[in-house]
Amino acid sequence: MSDTKEVLFGLYDDEQDLLKAVKAANDKGLDIMDVYTPFPVHGLDHVMGLSESRLHQAGFVYGMLGTLTAFGFMTWVFTRDWPIIFGGKPYFSAPAFIPITFELTVLFSAIGMVVTFYVVSGLGPGITNRYLHPRITDDKFCVAFETAGKSDDELTGIKSFFSKTGASEVHQKEV
Repeated sequence: MSDTKEVLFGLYDDEQDLLKAVKAANDKGLDIMDVYTPFPVHGLDHVMGLSESRLHQAGFVYGMLGTLTAFGFMTWVFTRDWPIIFGGKPYFSAPAFIPITFELTVLFSAIGMVVTFYVVSGLGPGITNRYLHPRITDDKFCVAFETAGKSDDELTGIKSFFSKTGASEVHQKEV
């Protein structure tokens, strides 16, 4: 089975035109495959009907793992493994553990969220991603429709949709 898709896409010069085009596609009941932008567009997730990312929940879990690791390790070291009284402090001195605990919380959270983002997004070393048009990540905004199984009338309707919504270019490509 081939992993290629036939895609019809339109390029827009402005994010406001893109938002209007996505709203128009939703009103017409067109099934948008994806929307590509060179930078985050405020309100696009809501217009496309996408749910909020759960990456912040993963960040919380990684942060708690860092907190428990730091606090647990320091507790074990200073009370069981190497119990030395220094500076008049007791074996278990929670206020002294706070700076290291904070640093490991931030470290685990940051590294965990980066790794999770790369895995979920399909990014990473040695991976070559396919792209529709080289200017999408530069200065163009794109609305893409998958054309597999669509009739010629439907393709003509999508092309006319692009011309009505102000697309500067329309392309068809197999990716």
